[in-house]
Amino acid sequence: MAKTTKDHDEHMPRRRMLTWLSSVGLFGSAALAAVSNLVFFKPRVTYSPSARFSIGKPDDFPSGTRISRDVERVCIVREGNRLAAISTTCTHLGCIVGISDTGFSCPCHGSRYDQDGNVTGGPAPKPLPWFKVTLAPNGEIEVDKNTPVEPGTYFTV
Repeated sequence: MAKTTKDHDEHMPRRRMLTWLSSVGLFGSAALAAVSNLVFFKPRVTYSPSARFSIGKPDDFPSGTRISRDVERVCIVREGNRLAAISTTCTHLGCIVGISDTGFSCPCHGSRYDQDGNVTGGPAPKPLPWFKVTLAPNGEIEVDKNTPVEPGTYFTV
């Protein structure tokens, strides 16, 4: 028969403690797994302005103007009865380029572009993209940044 000794009584709290620690560890692992899986239900998407947007009526842009629109990151160019939209996002590291006397210049790393967005200096690897310009049914000009066009492509108003 089993003898109850003082040693046996001392082992019971140890067993209970190990059982308790195992239970806490198991519960903690399950909780951590559940919480970490919840992260995947929330999309990691940043919402930005629509890639297709209206910029106003053709008369809002007098001939010879170049107007930078920082929110949409485009420059609207009007020459005579022609309109174009040129990106103002530097092709080097994505800074917003500003309009200068000779074209565009990037304040971050010194890239320079001519009036048509062609690289004239600095680390930029390629020219500024041009975007499709159309006339909406309501008479306003629309720019579609999802549709790049060849540099020098103007929309006739």
